[in-house]
Order: sequence, then structure tokens, then C-alpha cells
Amino acid sequence: MEYCFHIWNKMSCSGISLALQHILHGKTPVIVCIGSDLTIGDCVGPVCGSLLTQIKRTPFFIYGTLQNTITAKEIGYMHEFLRETHPDQPIIAVDAAVGDAGDIGLIKVTDGGLFPGLGANKKLQRIGDVGILGIVAERSLFNYSLLNLTRLKLVWELAERISEGITRYAQDVFDLPSGAQKYSA
Repeated sequence: MEYCFHIWNKMSCSGISLALQHILHGKTPVIVCIGSDLTIGDCVGPVCGSLLTQIKRTPFFIYGTLQNTITAKEIGYMHEFLRETHPDQPIIAVDAAVGDAGDIGLIKVTDGGLFPGLGANKKLQRIGDVGILGIVAERSLFNYSLLNLTRLKLVWELAERISEGITRYAQDVFDLPSGAQKYSA
């Protein structure tokens, strides 16, 4: 199942929360934010992770921030680490992605995880039980070049909406206080 929300839709954060409620059934997830701060278009995950770590009393373990990135090449190690460290918890993987021209600005929430590195033409193993993708650029033969030309404003808006949606999931399911956020979305 896949749910799609555009960043300019005022209900996108609530939609992300509802999608997570439907997929996770109230379980406490571990969040893995994938990407690199070396390329603007690839840092949706690390920015989202950094925003999520600013939330007080969060019930989630969060891996991948701007200070400690988790890139696609580390997924093999993370996959094993997560299954040993958090064996009974579902994993939400957050990453940037490329898509059709009309998809730029979409947030896709999927059950079944995601394949990191596809935007850079890498073939890596799937990670996560839930995937959240922020579409940052149009798919082409030169995806890596496009990721370098992505606007920071788009990346920031995607990361804010995703982190706000995850936060609303925590508020709705785990009674996280609504005033617990340090940032505004």
C-alpha cells in the first residue's frame, strides 16, 4: 500500500500520521533517516532525523542525523544492527528519492520499506518495514547531478513535513504532548 501527500497540502502531516497508524497499528517504531549532507538533494533523511531529535520525550530511537549520517553504503550494517538491537520493533526508513516531473514535492509512505540509493543508480537491499520517501528531483540518466541541483528549500520542507507527520503519529498514539516540539512546521 502506498500513500502520497504533497508538501503544500495543509493536511499532509495529518495524512502521514494516519498512514503510519494504519501501517504500524500503534507499534513503537525505530526511525532510520538515510542520506548524506554532501549533496543537498540527498539530505532529506538527515535533516528529518535532526528535526526529530529535537523533540522532547520522543518514544522513538532515531538513527541518521546531519551530525551522524547513515548513507546507503552503510545500510547492510544497519540492517543487521537494527534487527539485533530492536528485534521486535518495526523500522521506518526515511530517504530522498527521484520521480516523474509531476512528483517533485510528494511524500510517499509505503509499507514494506524502501531501497536506498536508487536515485544514484545503486542496487542495495531493502531496509525497513515502512518507507517514507521525499521526491526531490525528476528521474533521469544523471540522477546524481540532479541531486546536486535540488533546492534546499524543497529538501527542508519535505523533511519538516515528514518529521511533523511522525511527531503527530507519536502524539496520537503515545500521547506525546503537542507542545513538545522545538521547531515549527
